[in-house]
Formats: sequence, structure tokens, C-alpha cells
Amino acid sequence: MPLIDSHCHFDFDAFAADREQVWSSCRQRGVEALVIPGVSIPQWRQLFAMVNAQAGWYGAAGVHPWWVSQLTLSPQQLYRAVVERVERERRQGTGGCVAVGECGLDGNIDLPLEQQLPVFEAQLEAANTLSLPVIVHSVRTHNEIIRALKKAAVKKAGVIHAFTGSREIAEEYIKLGFYLGVGGTITYERAAKTRRTLTDVPLEHLLLESDAPDMPHAGRQGERNSPEYLPAVAETLAALRKVPVETIVAQTGKNTQALFDL
Repeated sequence: MPLIDSHCHFDFDAFAADREQVWSSCRQRGVEALVIPGVSIPQWRQLFAMVNAQAGWYGAAGVHPWWVSQLTLSPQQLYRAVVERVERERRQGTGGCVAVGECGLDGNIDLPLEQQLPVFEAQLEAANTLSLPVIVHSVRTHNEIIRALKKAAVKKAGVIHAFTGSREIAEEYIKLGFYLGVGGTITYERAAKTRRTLTDVPLEHLLLESDAPDMPHAGRQGERNSPEYLPAVAETLAALRKVPVETIVAQTGKNTQALFDL
């Protein structure tokens, strides 16, 4: 089973100079597929041109909370934009769009949650219409996210990207059918609560992710993160759970394929 990076911003300019070389290195290290989330409407065109031209790359259509302040559409117009983009990709028959997102809520930015929430809810509605999973961004907003997911009654569930939190919060997401994204955070010993949680929850609900070029690993602070380093996430999770790394790779790969229908 190959490694699959379930969340990587490989279209960002941080990889513009050496994207082909990095991808070659990824494949040499066993990383054979990437899911690249959407972050803003202007980004979608380039994103899908990129994923449709490269086997093993998949995209998602969404508006990230950090880009909500730049959004000129109403929530209902955004709903239509997401649906139309995904339907366009489906008509092309490329299979390049596998989710709605990255969307969600962020308690660390200046934009009030009251303004972020309608944008998130519109994308959850689009995911239901399209029967696609959602890639969810949640920073200091787990309770608000859980309420929104329950209200929307999301059909295809999704993944909580870069999960950090307690066992209790993790179980709330799992009850809703969601997976938890496991990334570089677990390489830091100080992330004790998250490491304990991701050691204890069922492996059947975990995905591996890099979040490259962000979320650098311990010892690589200040550097560009890369999907090349995903094996280190798998190795760390295996060490924490006291299982062979092959077990981690096989089950998380199976989970990612099932969620995104790869």
C-alpha cells in the first residue's frame, strides 16, 4: 500500500521552483498520491488544471477561512460556485475533484466566527448536494464545528484536518463518521494531548497528511514542509501506537482511498 498525503497544498508558490523534483522524491519515498485542497475561488482554475494533468494528484473545491475576507460572493452564490465547479470537473470525466474544502472555522483570525459560519455552512450544503466528503479546518472551534456538522447532517462525512484535541472531542467527530488528519504535530513531544489521543482512537479513523508547505516537523522549524516527509509522520504514529509502520501505512491508505473514493 502506497503512502497517501491526504492534505497537501502542493499548488502553492512555495513549490513553484522545484515541484517536479519534489514529486519525484516523494515517489522514491513511497508517497504516490496527494489530495490538494482548494482555498479560494481564483485558485481553483490552476489547481484543477494541475491535478488533471498529473496521475496521483487529486483536488478539492473550497474556500479556506483565511480567504473568507476576500470572498465577494454571498453564501448562496458560493454554494452555486462550488457545485458548478465540481459538476464541470465531473463532465470532463477526469475524477480530479474528490471533496469540498478546505473549509471550516478559525478562532485565531480577526474575522468573527459569525461571518465565517455562513460560508462554512454553504460549503457543507454543497457537499451534501454533490455527495462529496468535506475537508474541515478547525482551529479553536471544535464545538462550533461539531454543531455545524450535526445541523448539516453531512452525508459523506469527511476529515478534520490537522486534528489536535482531546479524546472526547475526537470521539465526537468519529461518531459523526469523520476521520482525523494526522500530521507533523505528533513529531513534537510537547503535543502530549494530541499524541495520546491519536494513540488511543481507532486506526480505522485516521488519515496521514503533511499540510505542506506548512506544519513543519520537529527539528525542521522554519523550513518549508514537504510531502516528502510524510513517511516520518507514519513512523512517529507507528512508534506511538507500538505497531509496525506497515500497519499504519496500509490502514491509513485504505481509509484515505475509502473517504475520497480514489
